[in-house]
Amino acid sequence: MSAQEKPPWSSAETPLATLDEALVAFNRARDWEQFHAPKDLAMQLSVEAAEVLELFLWKERDGVPSRERLTDELGDVLITLSNLARRVGIDPLAAAQQKLAKNALRYPVALAHGRADKYDALHEPVGEADDAASD
Repeated sequence: MSAQEKPPWSSAETPLATLDEALVAFNRARDWEQFHAPKDLAMQLSVEAAEVLELFLWKERDGVPSRERLTDELGDVLITLSNLARRVGIDPLAAAQQKLAKNALRYPVALAHGRADKYDALHEPVGEADDAASD
């Protein structure tokens, strides 16, 4: 597919429900739902995510692996995540929205801007501790 061709599905235009319907049909045609216990899907998700990591192993800091291989592995992660979410009855987009709202509270802009600290280490805006120490 060329860079100018649009894929038949894109995040910007296709609801996740369309992907989910295709996955259900794919899995049922192969009788694979019997293998999709939540435990197994959770483990598979970890394996698929590790395969994404493996593509970056030993690359330079800003090195990027083959786009085709990365696309395949990211696709595997999304497929597995979608299968797991459906199996346990969680809407992954709603879950992401809820988590983003929680993170907005945990990481207020005034404390978190430009910082990689975990939320429990954010106590005061950057620079204020230095200002207080010099007083």
